[in-house]
Amino acid sequence: MRMMQNRRRFLGTLSATAGATMFGSSHSFGPEPPPETTTVRLSKINGTCIAPQYVAEELLRLEGFVDVKYVATGAGVAQSRAIARSEVDFSLNFAAPLVIPIDAGEPITVLAGVHSGCFELFGNEHVRGVADLKGKSVGVEGGLQGLGDSPHVFLAAMAAHAGLDPLKDINWVTDQSITPKELFAQGKIDAFLGFPPVPQEMRARKIGRVIVNSAIDRPWSQYFCCMLAGNKEFVRKHPVATKRVLRAILKAADLCASEPTRVAQRMVDAGFTPRYDYALQALKEIPYTRWREYDPEDTIRYYALRLREIGMIKASPNKIIADGADWRFLSELRREMKG
Repeated sequence: MRMMQNRRRFLGTLSATAGATMFGSSHSFGPEPPPETTTVRLSKINGTCIAPQYVAEELLRLEGFVDVKYVATGAGVAQSRAIARSEVDFSLNFAAPLVIPIDAGEPITVLAGVHSGCFELFGNEHVRGVADLKGKSVGVEGGLQGLGDSPHVFLAAMAAHAGLDPLKDINWVTDQSITPKELFAQGKIDAFLGFPPVPQEMRARKIGRVIVNSAIDRPWSQYFCCMLAGNKEFVRKHPVATKRVLRAILKAADLCASEPTRVAQRMVDAGFTPRYDYALQALKEIPYTRWREYDPEDTIRYYALRLREIGMIKASPNKIIADGADWRFLSELRREMKG
């Protein structure tokens, strides 16, 4: 009963915000054709920072999608692979792990940046800055396959920015049997990078110190963390559907900023996360309205430069952008959704 009541309240909020001036209207710039397909598949991961994707279901239905599916995938590079293999059509994903498969020629198109500021670097008493990672043990989740995934890629870029060689200067610790946060809690590693809800949990447990908070610390706070990417063939064949998906995600991002308590409860009720308190804290901390302000091309360019410096990609930033980005839909929606 409580779940049904929460759902009704949430739907009421969606109905109100869908018609509000700040969100614009699907037809505010004249008649728009229906989507070429009424089915859309989005990824489902353990992270809570991609909340707009999780609460966009009803907004997608308002955009004409009848069948909205969430497909369980891994995070980061695994998400990118799922997009490239057409296992999902769209997903919010971390910027750096999108650049690597685009460099490899995978059929992925980045459409927009949605928010910045979700990852945090935790260190022990011997780590006070990124440069202090030299010679230290840094945890990466998922065993050897974790090398090249989101935490590793982001930390490698951060190390390069600080003048370190991430291949030689950092001792990467991989373990399939225990998570980096628990290795860190047990004092077996010096640092690790976490994504929501892990930073919220670590701070609640008062374990370690936050060395970098990408929501407030430069240069990371100046770039998107999560970006919406789609399967290239889907985007090519279904431009109307693509624009409608992006509009629903951007409206959901605004909803995360304006109604964090209801969004957090919705995520718990729908089974996307078990902890309301951690979800609410993350929603309040992550700047979900940055999609209106930041240039997503700057983010792709920045991470492409860092990853090229350390040999993780070969292509230039201009080629990555030319091969793997399409900002037309975002430009149209920014004009429509002024406010």
